[in-house]
This record gives sequence, C-alpha cells and structure tokens, in this order.
Amino acid sequence: MRRCFLFLQGPPGPFFRQLGAALRCAGHDVLRVNFNGGDRLDWGAPAIDFRQRGEAWPDEAGALIRQNHVTDLVLFGDCRPLHRAAISAAAERQITVHVFEEGYVRPDWVTLEQNGVNGHSSLPRDAEYYCRTAIHLAPVPALPPVPASFMQRAREAFAYYGASAALTLRFPRYRSHRPFPSTAEAAGWLRRFARHPLVRWRSRAVRRALASSYFVVPLQLDSDHQLRVHSPFEGMESAIRAILASFAGHAPDGPMLVFKEHPLDNGLRYWRKRIEAQALALGIADRVRYLEHADIAPLVAHARGVVTVNSTTGTLALAAGVPVKVLGRAVYDVPGITHQGPLDGFWEAPGRPQVEIYAAFRRVLAHRCLLRGSFSSREGRALLIEPAVTRMLAAGTTGDAVRAVEAGKPVRALT
Repeated sequence: MRRCFLFLQGPPGPFFRQLGAALRCAGHDVLRVNFNGGDRLDWGAPAIDFRQRGEAWPDEAGALIRQNHVTDLVLFGDCRPLHRAAISAAAERQITVHVFEEGYVRPDWVTLEQNGVNGHSSLPRDAEYYCRTAIHLAPVPALPPVPASFMQRAREAFAYYGASAALTLRFPRYRSHRPFPSTAEAAGWLRRFARHPLVRWRSRAVRRALASSYFVVPLQLDSDHQLRVHSPFEGMESAIRAILASFAGHAPDGPMLVFKEHPLDNGLRYWRKRIEAQALALGIADRVRYLEHADIAPLVAHARGVVTVNSTTGTLALAAGVPVKVLGRAVYDVPGITHQGPLDGFWEAPGRPQVEIYAAFRRVLAHRCLLRGSFSSREGRALLIEPAVTRMLAAGTTGDAVRAVEAGKPVRALT
C-alpha cells in the first residue's frame, strides 16, 4: 500500500532529508513542514512553510493530515509544542507516529519508537515482561563502535540556528521550544571554546583529587524535555538542590559527589559556581566536585553509584553494573534494574542492578526501538537509513512492531 509520510522537525543536519528520499525511493509519498530557516536549510527540497502563529498550528496540522491522506507522522522528539499538537491531530485519525530521539542506550544507538518515547513510551516498567520477551529474541551482537563527530554535530547545529536567524523575516512568528535565544546560545558556545584549555586543565586537577569512592550526577540540559516534562523538577537547578540536600543529610562519611557537566551545555547557567555555592552553604564543599571535561564511561564505571533525573547515562552505568537512582521518569527505571527506594537511602545502600534483568531489558529494547547508528556523522547516518525505513514500514498499523517483538519476530536485523 502506498503511504504518505509527513515530516516535521528533525535533528540538525541532513538525516531527515536522507530518510525522506529513501521513503520516496521505496514508492511512498513524502511531505515536509518547515517552521523556521533551519528546517528549510536541512530539508533542502520543496516543502510547506508554516508561517502563522503557533496557535493556528493544531488546526493546520489536522487539515494537512486530512487533505493529503497522511498515513504516518515523522518527528524528532515528542515534547515540542508543535509536535504535541501534530501528535494529537494524528491520534484522532489513528495515524502512526514515528518518533526519533537520541538513543536510550549510548553510544552507538538512536531511538525510533512508535507513538511516544521516554515518559510517553509504551514500554512497560515490568521486569517479568522483559525476561519473558527476551527469551525469544536473538542476543544483541557485539559490533564495532559507530563513528561520531562532535565537530560535525556542532557545525550542523550552528548552520541550523544561523539559518533560523537569517530567515527570521520569512518565519517572523516562529517561537523555539528552547529556553534561550539562538544568539545567546551562540555566545555561550564561543565562550566555551575560548575557555577550553583552562577547562581541560581544571578537569584534570579535579580527576586527580577524586576519592576512591564517589557518586556521579550527570547534568542534563535545561532545554531537555526529559527534564522539563518527565520529571518533578522545573529545571536542573531544583534537581541539583534536592540532590545536594539529600547527600548532605544522608550520605555516609567518605564518598564524594561529582557533578559531570553535559558535553552540549551552552555555558549560560554557570553550574560550577552555583553548585559550589550551594555545597558551601550545606557544609559539604570539601566533598563536592564539579567536572567539566571527562570521558563519562570510565567515570561512571568506577563510581559507587549514579544519581540522575532521567539521563541516558543511567544505562551506561547499568551496563557496567553500577547502581542507579532515577529521580524522574525513564524507560529503564524498572524494579530489579534501578534503585526503587528513596534517594536518602541510596547513598548508604545503593544495591546492585540484577544483570540478567538488565540484559533482558536491553535485548528487548534493541529489537523493539533502537537503531544502530548516529545522527552526528555521515557513517552513523548511513547505518540508520535502511533499518529505519524497514522498521517504519513494518509499523504500518499501530502496534504491529511491538506485537512482532513480543512474538519473537524482530522487525529488523541487528547486524
């Protein structure tokens, strides 16, 4: 059956353009809506420019879907206001929504899930389900790392936001979902690049001063909808306050608390100074460290435990057998995998993830909603296209891909 895929906003770069071209080659219709100049740059082909106010978008989305007989909606992240409105319109007509996101498991994977990701995911929080379903699935093969390029990702992001700024007159009513103007973010990144030598020197000093026992808190971006939508916190600052207060009141003597800066942080929040000031006020300044630059994998692998709102760093820790406490909603916050008690008890008795349950969880995840590849390199994107098309076409009816996995029939090859 010939289908019509409506694309909305994707990750900065050409991935959505390439995916749309592959779907056309497979004999299907493809439409695209641009909301700003960055969307126009990345798509680089005929598309529909939405230039009205955001309040008009829900009705426009419904009309586009009806008039073009859209069968599938494709987008990156399901929490942006523009995307939420389109998802609601799609739900009224029982249209499959294909949601791409950064991988639940990192590195080397991205997420493609139908009808919702993260807190909106249909994945159960039931250990028995994963153990029962994984029995029928092939193991996840050990494969070489997927190439990724921070510089390429940075160039594509700068190009996207630069085009958005340059074409403001074309899209005068567009309002970004991000909390900072693109000009402020650009200034923050320039300042970060200028301070890079100092940051590396300071980070080496922090790593040398770490005690043999420490907990890690991976910071998330304030613009991250996983934090803003799928947690009880208004932003990262309120989460930091709660973690520091709990550590000060309940952690045993000895272990340190290490806050790891997010590699894509724009530097506008000055987290280091804020954390140091709060730790000083709580009387634990000598036990709290802020680490700007470090390889996160070995850092968490040697930690006593990881405390996160819902960062995917949690799965990195679990893969290394390190205890994890989740403060928000995360697909991997499953009994037997993560600490289920309150944070105050985690410092003294974090427990250990049950290896067999996490292995089953990861196997189901890989077959049901992970694709091997990366948005941030040509090689990584090339790995994604064919399996993404295969999975999207397999999910022609809501739930088909899920039922296939539960029946032991993976919807794509993992090798």
